[in-house]
Amino acid sequence: MPKILAFSGSIRRDSWNRKLIQAAADAARAAGGNVTQIDLADYPLPLYNGDHEDRYGLPDNVQRLKALFKNHDAFLIAGPEYNGSIAPLLKNTLDWVSCEWQGESGRVPYQNKVAALLSASSETFGGIRMLPHLRQVLSTLGVLVLPSQFSLAHADKAFDEENGALKSPAQLHAMVLELVRITKTLASSAG
Repeated sequence: MPKILAFSGSIRRDSWNRKLIQAAADAARAAGGNVTQIDLADYPLPLYNGDHEDRYGLPDNVQRLKALFKNHDAFLIAGPEYNGSIAPLLKNTLDWVSCEWQGESGRVPYQNKVAALLSASSETFGGIRMLPHLRQVLSTLGVLVLPSQFSLAHADKAFDEENGALKSPAQLHAMVLELVRITKTLASSAG
């Protein structure tokens, strides 16, 4: 069973991306993934600054996140779009986790990992302009990012008001199934 770390790059309580990552995590569990869903609000970090790192080392929350990243086979990431790019919270988290620590390369938490990328917005584009930027960052860190991605436009109308479920989940489910399948295949070929 592939271990999947799922999180949203938004901590706003009513964020569409938080709702989307919940739907994706549920779909991944149904597809046979062992999902750990985290909330980045539980891992507050200062804005990355090399002087801060040199003076104080890595914050405890960075070390906790590094351990989580290393102990999972895949990532399921939903990110909001800020001015056509990655939200600062998400980028800052990825940057901190990529820091070298105690002689270990900062790429270790990302090596041999697979990622599926999602975005939701109440706008027409659904956050799609952010996804290539996130893909580039993760690819640079050594993550195999799935070619398919999921962009949810008009997210304010996409979830059922009664139960919070995504009204049209077929495309999301197909992408999550692909993540589980590819992660399993890579794990079995490595073992």
